[in-house]
Amino acid sequence: MAEQMTNAIRTVVYVVLLYGKMSGLPVSKTLRRLIRFTVLESKNGPSFLIRKFSSDRPLACNDNNNFQQGNKRNIAPRRIFSGIQPTGVLHLGNYFGAVRQWVLSQDENSLFSIVDLHSITLPQDPKALKENILKMTASLLACGIDHEKCILFQQSKVPQHAELSWVLSCLTTLPRLGHLPQFKEKSAKMTDIPLGLYIYPVLQSADILLYKSTHVPVGEDQLQHIQLAQHLARVFNNKYGPIFPRPSAVVYDESASRLKSLRNPEKKMSKSDPDAKSRIELTDDPDAVVEKCKKALTDFTSAVTYDPIARPAVANLIILHSLCSGLDPERICHENQHLDTAQYKLVVAEAVNEFLRPIRHRYLDLLKDPGYLISILDKGGERAAEIAQETWREVKNAVGLTVSS
Repeated sequence: MAEQMTNAIRTVVYVVLLYGKMSGLPVSKTLRRLIRFTVLESKNGPSFLIRKFSSDRPLACNDNNNFQQGNKRNIAPRRIFSGIQPTGVLHLGNYFGAVRQWVLSQDENSLFSIVDLHSITLPQDPKALKENILKMTASLLACGIDHEKCILFQQSKVPQHAELSWVLSCLTTLPRLGHLPQFKEKSAKMTDIPLGLYIYPVLQSADILLYKSTHVPVGEDQLQHIQLAQHLARVFNNKYGPIFPRPSAVVYDESASRLKSLRNPEKKMSKSDPDAKSRIELTDDPDAVVEKCKKALTDFTSAVTYDPIARPAVANLIILHSLCSGLDPERICHENQHLDTAQYKLVVAEAVNEFLRPIRHRYLDLLKDPGYLISILDKGGERAAEIAQETWREVKNAVGLTVSS
């Protein structure tokens, strides 16, 4: 067994080094790229399935998800679940990395949740949190989420999320949670670490399993959390019977999911970045977009060329331009070859403003009627609760929590 493991490690190291030599990428980026494009599926031991989809077309989720206990085999219908924290207004990284795909893939088997319970793992101002829940709802609707087609709801309106989380927390261990990278990163600068920050991946697993989700669109930084959900589904099924299908992580494998900070192309565009000029929010007015594009980092070469490795900052602007205009990078470079990067930034700003105009208008219009937004969340919560209550009933019966005369 030890010899087989040693040989496997040697093979992996050889593949990484060979791919890195061929691609010219450093080892860290080589590993990320290999992981991104690899499907790992083990029938013996932990099973972790990664699926990649282009973010300019709907998810191809027509396959069935099989799971069994003994001789009994169940076929789970395809169901998509994804959640987003109520951080206020979406930025373009959120939109192109996830929300656009939700819009293309939404149907009656899709659930999109504003995960407000996750947001309180870190300190929140109650008034601001309430406002941000409505702002996120308006943002999603403005981007094209149709609450009539899919289920859009607020996580805390469905109490079974927390109830199932408790059951699953009794099936996991402290060491397994302690190895998850998100906890290490978020707690690194804290002196008093809240318990919720440590155990929130279990709640995330409950979010997924409560709706018997088969496909979960996530960013690369969340892959290990989906692995935990797969692990807990398997542990529960082995202990209590086949209730949960194995969820598959859907990873978007193109530049749309890797839009970088305008101020640092080594980091992704993020709401948590303290520099507001690092991101373009969907509600930024035209002048703010122009200013942010002007301040975007470039380099000492004035030509407009697309080279993500040698010129990542300029390439990031071209990617942003491409995503907003629908033009490919090669055409963009050809059409703007007469401009230097300072002039080109204004072209990018114009394309971004043209793209954002209808979204911004729709968002501001929706925000004028908070009662309408609340009604959408209420209806979505009712539809989500119908599914959640049935799953929770099965879980309680399986675990032994249901007592009847």
